[in-house]
Amino acid sequence: QVQLVESGGGLVQAGGSLRLSCAASGRTFSRYAMGWFRQAPDKEREFVAAITWSFGYIRYSDSVKGRFTISRDNAKNTVYLQMNSLKPEDTAIYYCAADTSSHNIGYVPRFRHEYDYWGQGTQVTVSS
Repeated sequence: QVQLVESGGGLVQAGGSLRLSCAASGRTFSRYAMGWFRQAPDKEREFVAAITWSFGYIRYSDSVKGRFTISRDNAKNTVYLQMNSLKPEDTAIYYCAADTSSHNIGYVPRFRHEYDYWGQGTQVTVSS
């Protein structure tokens, strides 16, 4: 079993920054690909960013590329999402997810069905 707990959400003005954290349980955290998704009211949950366990391959959605940075600290079993230059359209519940499957080296999972475990989410609200 894997348990994921997000933190770091809150209310911020447009142009501001937030750093989300996701603490994971499980002895093999370092072997999981980790992703961040978000869901705005009345919208589908969408991919934001992900990082592989091997070599740290990273993928971002086009909407956050250049503004958000995903990173992981395997020693702390934690993955981070640094969000800069926030916009009102970034307002959503942000979810951390773990993909415990094996993939070819270089493949970064970005689809919801690829992730086995999910956190409870943390609210991010960006005011204009």
